[in-house]
Amino acid sequence: MSALQIKKGSSRKSAYDLRSHLSEDLERHTIAVVVDNESGVLARVIGLFSGRGYNIDSLTVAEIDHQGHRSRITIVTTGTPQVIEQIKAQLERMVPVHEVHDLTVEGPAVERELALVKVAGTGDKRVEALRLADIFRAKVVDTSLESFVFEITGTPDKVDAFADLMRPLGLTEVARTGVAALARGPGDSEE
Repeated sequence: MSALQIKKGSSRKSAYDLRSHLSEDLERHTIAVVVDNESGVLARVIGLFSGRGYNIDSLTVAEIDHQGHRSRITIVTTGTPQVIEQIKAQLERMVPVHEVHDLTVEGPAVERELALVKVAGTGDKRVEALRLADIFRAKVVDTSLESFVFEITGTPDKVDAFADLMRPLGLTEVARTGVAALARGPGDSEE
C-alpha cells in the first residue's frame, strides 16, 4: 500500500488510475486513410503514430486518384479500444486527410498481402517445397538449381503459415508488401 493507504489501481474513478494498461485487451485494426498525394503527408501520418508510441504492424501506400492527387494509406495497428479511437480521431483532424475508415468495425473487409519467399534446398526438400507451394497456390517466379522464389498472395495468416512451413525446408528470405484492404459490398460511389 502507498502512503495514502490506496491500493494500486483500486478504483477506475480514482484521479490516480495506476492500473496497468497492458492488461487490457489489445485489438488488431485495419485503418484506411485517404490523403492528399503531396510531399510530407506520409511522414505526418507516421509521426502521429511514432510520437505517441503507437506501433504500426503493416503499412501500404499508393496513389488511387491521379487527377485528384489522392493516395490511400492502409495501416494495420494494434491497441486497446481507447487507443484505436484516439488514433482515428487524431487522423481525422489532420489537414491533408479526407477520409478515415476503420475497416475492422465498419463491416466485412477483404485483406490481402503479397509476399516473395526464397527457399534454398535440394533433393526431397526441394520436392516438398514445390508440393507445399502447390497446396498454398504459390507461384514459382524464379528458379535455379538450388533455390526457388515463390510468390504468394493471401491473408496475412496464410502468408505466415506458408513461411512457417517453408522454414524447415530452407527458407532464406521473405519480402512482404503489407496489407491492402477494401470493405466488402457496394462502395460510396454507387449511389
